[in-house]
Amino acid sequence: LELDDLRCWHPLPGLPWRRRWYRAVDGVSLQLRQGETVGVVGASGCGKSTLCRALMGLVPVRGGSVRLQGQNLRQLRGEPLRRARRRIQMVFQDPLACLNPAMAVGDAIADPLRIHGLASRAEARERARALLAAVGLNPPEAFEQRLPRQLSGGQQQRVAIARALVLEPQVLLCDESVSMLDAEVQAEVLQLLRDLQTRLGLGMIFVTHDLAVASGFCQRVIVLDGGRIVEQGPGDQLLRDPQAPITRTLVEACPRLPAGAAA
Repeated sequence: LELDDLRCWHPLPGLPWRRRWYRAVDGVSLQLRQGETVGVVGASGCGKSTLCRALMGLVPVRGGSVRLQGQNLRQLRGEPLRRARRRIQMVFQDPLACLNPAMAVGDAIADPLRIHGLASRAEARERARALLAAVGLNPPEAFEQRLPRQLSGGQQQRVAIARALVLEPQVLLCDESVSMLDAEVQAEVLQLLRDLQTRLGLGMIFVTHDLAVASGFCQRVIVLDGGRIVEQGPGDQLLRDPQAPITRTLVEACPRLPAGAAA
């Protein structure tokens, strides 16, 4: 995946001949290799989530290019764009916001296959069961008929991950996907994502406000501020020697042991 000068600007209220813009994403360029995880960190409102939604086609893009395996997705229309979009999938912060509360989780996972006409009902059901097992919800037969509200927060997020993977994407976008989980479950879901990435060769963009989590999980981290990349590099380097003011703020927000606690 390659982004070049990606821009998402939203018009602000005002006179049409004096139009002003809110630059949610303003000239972002990055490359994501197969099997690589790139972290995107920053304060609230810096453009992290807008960047993911732009890649999913959920918000309008004003300029720049999005290339997947050399193909510019912004030049595609109709069915070619629909096919290309299958290769980029997203796991949202709140799984209940993207799962139908009245639909059994097995059907929720299988649904994209039926929408895209990629499998029969029986084939989709078997694929859903295999993915329930792959995300650690075993035995799958014990989970497939449950409704989302009958699952814990960690189990709901595992279902959301399974649904994102059912179309066999090449790129997975994780938008604050573990921020609503407690520390133990967060660690379990991060390990699951790492295992799935290794097994499937996924490229992953991991959005978080927590620089410490990004540093431990991602090979590279970019820092956004005002819709622009202000700093990037290995996470441990950013923690050790932050240069941009927002990076220093994020480092200061990382939890630390009290003096003498490690003794």
